[in-house]
Amino acid sequence: MNATQFLIDTIFNLYLMVVILRIWLQLARADFYNPFSQFVVKATHPIIGPMRKLLPSMGNIDTASIILALLVAGLKITIVGLMAGASIINPLGIFIGAILVVIKEAFQLIFYILIIRAIMSWVSQGYNPFEALLAQLTEPMLAPIRRIIPPIGGLDLSILFLIIALQFAQILLGDLFGAIL
Repeated sequence: MNATQFLIDTIFNLYLMVVILRIWLQLARADFYNPFSQFVVKATHPIIGPMRKLLPSMGNIDTASIILALLVAGLKITIVGLMAGASIINPLGIFIGAILVVIKEAFQLIFYILIIRAIMSWVSQGYNPFEALLAQLTEPMLAPIRRIIPPIGGLDLSILFLIIALQFAQILLGDLFGAIL
């Protein structure tokens, strides 16, 4: 991979993570007025705002954000593929690849947020709005694990088990769809 491909891939992945984070914030009903939530909304609203006029939400699911995530992933696949020398563009392959890229980036985002939350729990000195937002995002995933494996001697291992499960799922996806990812 050359430097230009790396840069384009990184830019698309970062924006895709912001779009996925917007979807996740809405599903978790996280604090909208949190400064980090406001950053995510402001970074995605110029595109999602007009899309919402065409694609209304279905219940709690923001279809415009999901379509934007798939479009960003599909555009990434197309541009990187063309830069790598692909001469044929297969729309079905791009669509399936976009779904897999969104899933892969969602797993990666969850992994990063869990790591940040674990590190912040070690150094936190009181209330922090960012830490509260991370708790709102991750508690729905960690609570069921805590019911099965309670904290041992004050040490909460639920984050570790969730990280292991996420890594397993990513490796499994890589084994099943390695050529696409």
